[in-house]
Amino acid sequence: MKEKTKSIKVDYLARVEGEGGLHVKIKDGEVTDVKFNIFEPPRFFEAFLRGRMYTEAPDITARICGICPIAYQMSSVHAMENALGAKVDGQLRALRRLIYCGEWIESHALHVYMLHAPDFLGYEDAILMAKDHPEVVKQGLELKKIGNELVTLVGGREIHPINVKVGGFYKTPDKKDLKKFAKKLTWAQGAAHDMINFVSKLKFPDFAPKYEYVSLRHPDEYPFCEGRIVSNKGIDIAIEEYEQYFEEQHVRHSTSLHSSIKKRGAYSTGPMARYNLNFDKLYPVAQEAALKAGLKEKCDNPFKSIIVRSVETLQAIEDALKIIENYEQPEKPSVELTPKASRGCGCSEAPRGSLYHRYSLDDQGLILDAKIVPPTSQNQKIIESDLWKFVPKFMKLSHDELTWKCEQVIRNYDPCISCSCHFLKLTVERE
Repeated sequence: MKEKTKSIKVDYLARVEGEGGLHVKIKDGEVTDVKFNIFEPPRFFEAFLRGRMYTEAPDITARICGICPIAYQMSSVHAMENALGAKVDGQLRALRRLIYCGEWIESHALHVYMLHAPDFLGYEDAILMAKDHPEVVKQGLELKKIGNELVTLVGGREIHPINVKVGGFYKTPDKKDLKKFAKKLTWAQGAAHDMINFVSKLKFPDFAPKYEYVSLRHPDEYPFCEGRIVSNKGIDIAIEEYEQYFEEQHVRHSTSLHSSIKKRGAYSTGPMARYNLNFDKLYPVAQEAALKAGLKEKCDNPFKSIIVRSVETLQAIEDALKIIENYEQPEKPSVELTPKASRGCGCSEAPRGSLYHRYSLDDQGLILDAKIVPPTSQNQKIIESDLWKFVPKFMKLSHDELTWKCEQVIRNYDPCISCSCHFLKLTVERE
């Protein structure tokens, strides 16, 4: 009997941030095409920045994302300070790490409990999962709330914070307020251990491609805002050298640019990259929790990113407690800056991966040009690469099961498509 053409269509892929589409074509038992379609309308943020004062960049770029506005603020302020030759250190630098800890906690908790865990447990969403696992979901919501509250405490509000400025902050938090908040973080320590234990018991497909991982690496810390850009295949460069090694390309099936390493191609950025390149910089308690959860110092299974994100949540909580313990309110909330004609670059580690900014300024501090490369743009090619490799390996699954797994392949990267889109449409076509 002649084989019928089959297709699996998912109009609304839940549990990702944003909208886009994916088409997997299978012919005679082989994958013949994979397209991760991003049909986002242009957002023009880089154009919006032209002609604006350098001081406006953190507030404008924060509007790119409601989940990770701190990442956009941190990359922009570091780029501007790089351009103007300024150095922010001491307690102001520590406060920047502290607010970033809040963003990692809230973003990772959202993804692990609400977006990714339902995949492994067979639920359509976290609401259905809550019927059988109410305490797990409740704990996840409480962790996310603590992360949001930490962002509010340092940044003025939880979404699109208003207290970050080039050179520091408009106002620094009071020591007693941070000490009081530490009690919540102490509870969160225990919750993070529960989180790691919970996800470590999930079942993971046997799938571990070899990647080129790219992330920041700092000599003394698990990376947030500073360090060198490194990879496991030899890249070790200053942030200012980024555009010599990485490029963005237009592809016909997406309005979003695809990033790649020049003359090499796709690479992975995000928690898996940070973990593989910086395991030795995790706090001992986070290292111990990772190994106890079944991870090794290197991990290539992207489905286990849910464990890595949980370990990074614990890392962020430990970092926040350490910063608060040593905090002394600085005399001034920011350092003085003098505009000049210049060019500067910044890169920080958003929850989903490295976020690169570059700006050119005139002698009055007006922005002449801007370039922003978000993590999801960098991971698009590797998501397609994963699907090319994953589908043949699990071809015997039913269409429904294969569709579910393909969606999960995408969610492994927690794509923040909301910066550009509002839903993801998946079609697997068989001939």
